[in-house]
Amino acid sequence: MKSVVIEQPGELVLADRPLPTPAAGEVRVKVQFASICGSDVHIWHGHNPFAKYPRVIGHEFFGLIDAVGDGVDACRIGERVAVDPVVSCGHCYPCSIGRPNVCKELQVIGVHRDGGFSEFAVAPAKNAFRLPAAIPDKLASMVEPFTIAANITAFLKPQPNDVALIYGAGPMGLTAIQVLKGVYGVAQVLVVDRLPERLALAQENGADRVFNNSEIPLAAQLEGIQPTLIIDAACHPSILAESAALASPAARIGLLGFSGEPCSITQQALTSKELSLFTSRLNSHRFPQVIEWMEKGLIQPEKLVTHYFPLAEIERAMTLFEKDPRTCCKVILQMG
Repeated sequence: MKSVVIEQPGELVLADRPLPTPAAGEVRVKVQFASICGSDVHIWHGHNPFAKYPRVIGHEFFGLIDAVGDGVDACRIGERVAVDPVVSCGHCYPCSIGRPNVCKELQVIGVHRDGGFSEFAVAPAKNAFRLPAAIPDKLASMVEPFTIAANITAFLKPQPNDVALIYGAGPMGLTAIQVLKGVYGVAQVLVVDRLPERLALAQENGADRVFNNSEIPLAAQLEGIQPTLIIDAACHPSILAESAALASPAARIGLLGFSGEPCSITQQALTSKELSLFTSRLNSHRFPQVIEWMEKGLIQPEKLVTHYFPLAEIERAMTLFEKDPRTCCKVILQMG
């Protein structure tokens, strides 16, 4: 089978690999579509501290179950499934309270173990979620990106009367816009970014107002508006301090970033307004929720997809995703 392998940082190859055999409790998926995430690019360039090399990347993927391991019902063969990349131990403290995404022995498919940029991939059977016919094959790999927004909004508990501010109109920010508007019915969603093309995408995805902070600071443009809910989907260390300064008293702030750079903020900036700070990594059992949202039409993943490429053009697809944020949002690979 053909697989995208990062042999070592900077070295991406489309390699022939042996067909994997599902172990007990696992299924093998004949991958149909897989979408590119920024973390895939980070692994390629050696900027992901968790990746082990060589690694078959890809954690956003969809396909058909074509084989099962011991203990898995053979009736599952042929199922259309989206795969949750979060593999947890099930017995540590985080797992015991429903937070497998921060399991003490966490493994992420496509990071710690081989992923879905391949003609076939294996995963725990419990991580393969059957999809209804209403979700088309070409969009099915988009379930995972929306689980990121599902996870942070579960903490933030958006309300219709919130004034929400989202930093960043990339894929994470756009999924957050759709979830805030389509699922929670938030009346005012404000989005800030430095690229006009991305801000146009934000409006297409439901943003009520957009702001370009490339030259004029956001605070000057908000003219006293104090957001009650803020999501940092741009993931820059400076954003937390600015969010605290702009936020309404009693506001909630959600962080999605993974930067190792320090940020500077005082306790007073948080406690004087009694701000609530939430962080979110991956997703904790959000696949069924997002699948339901997609089936009901509450979110529209097609609005994020700008390109499709065959697997053979993986390097071109990854480069476009990384280098051209003005015209490129989500890139989906088609196998075979």
